[in-house]
Amino acid sequence: MKLWKRNAVVAAIVLFVCVAVYLNWSYQQEGVDIDAGKTLGQAALVGGRTEDPLLPVSPVPAESTAPGETTSTGYFAAARLNRQQARDSALSILQETLGSDASEETMADAGAAIETLAASTVSEAQIENLVIAKGYTDCIAFISDGGVSVVVSAAEEGLQEADVARIAEIVTGETGVPASQIKIIPAQS
Repeated sequence: MKLWKRNAVVAAIVLFVCVAVYLNWSYQQEGVDIDAGKTLGQAALVGGRTEDPLLPVSPVPAESTAPGETTSTGYFAAARLNRQQARDSALSILQETLGSDASEETMADAGAAIETLAASTVSEAQIENLVIAKGYTDCIAFISDGGVSVVVSAAEEGLQEADVARIAEIVTGETGVPASQIKIIPAQS
């Protein structure tokens, strides 16, 4: 009975991750309309920022886009796309492993890897949203076994010590990773 429950939980998680990956992929293919992430009664986007992980999160100055329209700079958009493609590839391999006649230990490892991938995805999105909420133009986070790397769009004067401390506090609070394992990299916008 315990084995059945565990397999049911793993199957449900795999199903949710698959649905999330498919929806993310389909929204990116269709060029999501800005209202796609809104829920009934939700306020309009303020300053072109959104907490919806399916929508672009980096605003562009108002003179270059229509009101409420958001886009990401070249580096950040390419990095997000590369990260998503790598995740999709890893997820498909893990799903094939779960669908095959692999040993129970291998299937448990694949299920755990899918859970870790899902948790990392949520944590990265949360870090990115919190950093952007602190007033930075754009941000992308990468969580790995060795720590967390955060690339932040720096102002012309670069990142100051206070900026680094603020971002490290956000990452530590979200992931529990010590500051010694956090890399904060400035990127010119």
